Amino acid sequence: MIELKLNGHPVHVADGTTVAAALYLADDGTTRTSVSGQRRAPLCGMGICQECRVSIDGQRRLGCQTLCQSGMCVESHS
Repeated sequence: MIELKLNGHPVHVADGTTVAAALYLADDGTTRTSVSGQRRAPLCGMGICQECRVSIDGQRRLGCQTLCQSGMCVESHS
């Protein structure tokens, strides 16, 4: 199991889990807030829709294309 922080909370996921899947399993599954204030979630699962954008260790990344790593910090509610 891998331990990472999702929105400040420690989470354990299996090796090979994407950040988008970890957010779905451990939180409400949303990854960002649109300009109109609506919460958004991954749609395509392959990075084309860009709805999985999150901050990982301070850098904007696509959660559906990023595998979880031990110690990483993911923020989706900013």
